[in-house]
Amino acid sequence: MASGVIVELHRNSTKWAKAVEDIVRIEKKIFPKHESLVTSFYQELRRNNSGLLYLEVDGEIAGYVMYSWPSSLCASITKLAVKEKYRRRGYGEALLKAAIQKCRTRNIHRLSLHVDPLRIPAMSLYQKLGFRIDSLIDGYYSSDRDAYRMYLDFEVG
Repeated sequence: MASGVIVELHRNSTKWAKAVEDIVRIEKKIFPKHESLVTSFYQELRRNNSGLLYLEVDGEIAGYVMYSWPSSLCASITKLAVKEKYRRRGYGEALLKAAIQKCRTRNIHRLSLHVDPLRIPAMSLYQKLGFRIDSLIDGYYSSDRDAYRMYLDFEVG
């Protein structure tokens, strides 16, 4: 990975407003409207059981990962996005590894995510980091777009 810094977004950070504005812009550009969290982004970030890490390269946000832990046993990756010009450089992997580590520190037993089976680079990344396919969910994204539910189990003990 080229040089970049992973930053955890904190509500009381002086960078909060600017970072969220940049991340929302990325979200709008990458995800179709019906998959985007833009309308509920601020609400998602204010929840006590969610986190966001972003990767900064030369002062620009190159990508981000959102995760949540609805219970003490499981967590989920809700978003992982990297700007097109920063792809294929290891940034997505670095963000995902950082989110996995954050979940490990919470003693989570299982981390899950959903991915479009046609997104081959994303599928390859998740499998490389140990995620396994749990099931295919018909119509997850839209009536004609399915998703794999994938999971990563952590060693307990």
